[in-house]
Amino acid sequence: MANTNSENPYVGRKFQEFVQAILKEKYDTYFEQEAAIPIGSPPKNHKFDLASTDRSIVAECKCYTWTDSGNVPSAKLMGLDEAVFYFGFLPAGTQKILCMKKSVFCGKSETLAEYYVRVYGHLLGDISVFEISDDGAIRVVKKGTSANYSQSSRTR
Repeated sequence: MANTNSENPYVGRKFQEFVQAILKEKYDTYFEQEAAIPIGSPPKNHKFDLASTDRSIVAECKCYTWTDSGNVPSAKLMGLDEAVFYFGFLPAGTQKILCMKKSVFCGKSETLAEYYVRVYGHLLGDISVFEISDDGAIRVVKKGTSANYSQSSRTR
């Protein structure tokens, strides 16, 4: 079920904190929230949802769901497109991870993350897409070309 607009900031922040703990465990390093990283020319700080202390791993967290009627939340997908755009300005070699909450709609055979990768995968390049379930399991929907981790899922 979709979140109401008034719930979105709270739900998004809680998901970001959840992902922060999961990535800390997975990579055995601290992840800073709202990490300011200079991008562009001339450089200007942009806040990414999560980044490792050395900035070698940067993540954006999206807690999107299918609409109540099972349609694609096309306006929200623009938020994914924006994250992909900003990832493109990070230095070469940075591991870029788009973390999406696992969203399944009754009667659909693909999750929202799978849908996004299927439709927009040609734009993702070296970006990894992780699908995070409520129990903390990570499923790699798309492995980025600069990623240096195992394809296997992890369960908490």
